Amino acid sequence: MNKNYTGIDYFRFIAALLIIAIHTSPLGSFSETGDFMLTRIIARVAVPFFFMTSGFFLISRYTCNAEKLGAFIKKTTLIYGVAILLYIPINVYNGYFKMDNLLPNIIKDIVFDGTLYHLWYLPASIIGAAIAWYLVKKVHYRKAFLIASVLYIIGLFGDSYYGIVKSVSCLNVFYNLIFQLTDYTRNGIFFAPIFFVLGGYISDNQNRLSLKRSIVGFIVCFALMFGEALTLHHFDIQKHDSMYVLLFPSVYCLFNLLLHFRGKRRTGLRTISLIIYIIHPFMIVVIRLFSKLLHLQSLLVENSLVHYIAVCFASVVFAVVITALLSRLKPKKAKHTADTDRAYLEINLNNLEHNVNTLQKAMSPKCELMAVVKAEAYGHGMYEVTTYLEQIGVSSFAVATIDEGIRLRKYGISSEILILGYTSPSRAKELCKYELTQTLIDYRYSLLLNKQGYDINAHIKIDTGMHRLGFSTEDKDKILAAFSLKHIKVAGIFTHLCAADSLEENDVAFTNKQIGSFYKVLDWLKSSGLNIPKVHIQSSYGLLNYPELECDYIRVGVALYGVLSSTNDKAKLEIDLRPVLSLKAKVVLIRKIKQGESVGYSRAFTATRDSLIAILPIGYADGFPRNLSCGNSYALIGGRQAPIVGKICMDQLAVDVTDIPNVKTGSIATLIGKDGKEEITAPMVAESAESITNELLSRMGHRLNIIRRA
Repeated sequence: MNKNYTGIDYFRFIAALLIIAIHTSPLGSFSETGDFMLTRIIARVAVPFFFMTSGFFLISRYTCNAEKLGAFIKKTTLIYGVAILLYIPINVYNGYFKMDNLLPNIIKDIVFDGTLYHLWYLPASIIGAAIAWYLVKKVHYRKAFLIASVLYIIGLFGDSYYGIVKSVSCLNVFYNLIFQLTDYTRNGIFFAPIFFVLGGYISDNQNRLSLKRSIVGFIVCFALMFGEALTLHHFDIQKHDSMYVLLFPSVYCLFNLLLHFRGKRRTGLRTISLIIYIIHPFMIVVIRLFSKLLHLQSLLVENSLVHYIAVCFASVVFAVVITALLSRLKPKKAKHTADTDRAYLEINLNNLEHNVNTLQKAMSPKCELMAVVKAEAYGHGMYEVTTYLEQIGVSSFAVATIDEGIRLRKYGISSEILILGYTSPSRAKELCKYELTQTLIDYRYSLLLNKQGYDINAHIKIDTGMHRLGFSTEDKDKILAAFSLKHIKVAGIFTHLCAADSLEENDVAFTNKQIGSFYKVLDWLKSSGLNIPKVHIQSSYGLLNYPELECDYIRVGVALYGVLSSTNDKAKLEIDLRPVLSLKAKVVLIRKIKQGESVGYSRAFTATRDSLIAILPIGYADGFPRNLSCGNSYALIGGRQAPIVGKICMDQLAVDVTDIPNVKTGSIATLIGKDGKEEITAPMVAESAESITNELLSRMGHRLNIIRRA
């Protein structure tokens, strides 16, 4: 699945053409009302859309990356500086530099209004981005939106609603002071921040509007905005007509609608749209000059629609040419592919999505899949897995540590994140800041966490026989008391089944005892008048062997990645799970070894015949176990088995390819995965290493490159 926001890219181009419409009045020769509707209502979504797009890619309540903001401001300032210089000749021609109080007016224009009528957008972007970024960082979205809304309302009464306040003397004085500083309230202080905040909010909030709600919402809000604008115009209330009450809900719905259009990346349209925005006033001058020289004013200027089309055409052609030149001048990045890697993991996203769908079908309808992504998503790559899972609709995740949770937030994951392990109470502020859900491991820990004074979401863990973390089932009063702690909001309660992977009679009996003990605790809490929060008991094997349990979550770990912990594991519920991970390495050297010569440390392998030995640049530091040395495992090359010979080193191992034809430097060896009709599964490798799949996989992904395959 492609995550590029193609809808946004295409609408950038449309928005740029709408901006040209504002400055050329395409319907002016035909209908004053029609032109007003096009340029003062429809086209007014363009600039807020650009602001919201910048906020979408810039702002996050979890990272608030100052370097990212700095880069945005630096880039926009550079573009603004170039644009100012570009339009100096036109400013000279217009007599700009002959105005009274030249220096104060230049400063005002550079900071707020732009040195030419359309350039106000660039300083507004800089100021609006800085305000929105700071608000989100300090007070998060709700309060940031309220503050930005207040600024927007102030701006409204200096713009479309000015006719209401100009007769009120104190307000008139206030706005006159504003207009001495800036000619418009349509600027980076009053206009831009709310759209930057909304853009960031949409980016962080994965529970976006559905396609249907986006369409209906946009149609309704846009229709109401039409009514608002026409009413204000009819009663001549507007000083300007850039800001409407219903503008930001209209653009909010429009933006959500555009996010549903995904496909191939259109980076060229981004650059083209920016250049069109910057250059179109210059093209207006060129078209007017051209028409005057050729005596075509009646066609190219006086006919407003033809004039608009001509300006659009000239601007687009210029933008396409400049974009092509910039593309040629830009140094090309070297492609990072499997062919250039020494060793790598292949992650099959189609199989991952298949496993999610298969597991969800096996769960009860009201149950939600909680993806366990600790230890680099069991070695599969935390970033690669979680961003894709959230993209396809998974909205609950579990990790082992607070740092794993923070990393997910910085990746842009906005769904619920449960920390299954211990977090020091001294890090309570971070739990609150990143909105992470902490497991309460006992009552004393709960008190210490509450004492920190930060509001924290939590799940209570009950120890029903695992005897690791959790409240004892005997401590019912303390469990109940934990629900009353001032700064702890208990949103879930769970236990962990320690023998759910076994169908042996005594293990099944023990597991049923655990389940019974847990439900006795829940029944006691209910009898004490407590509303039970969300419940979860099952992990992967809990679902496969006890599918009849009905809970709110199932914590799916190893099964999510399409494998079981051991080749010998049996389950009541047999479902079609597909391995997500393959481990591969490139042959970097082929050695000709004579009979009697040895290979590797301790001369552990001695050739009994003349042999060809292929060297693979992967070892135990990459998570491939050392005890697979000396023939305890093999690789697949060309669909055939190549035994591991000698001892596996930290960074390299050797395989015997004597009987495999056409092996050469650059050939790909598969250590986990399929090659032709042969397959080496992760449980097979784990069993040969006298371990389990969970351990084997979780040791990978730390220094191996990860290649995503859709």
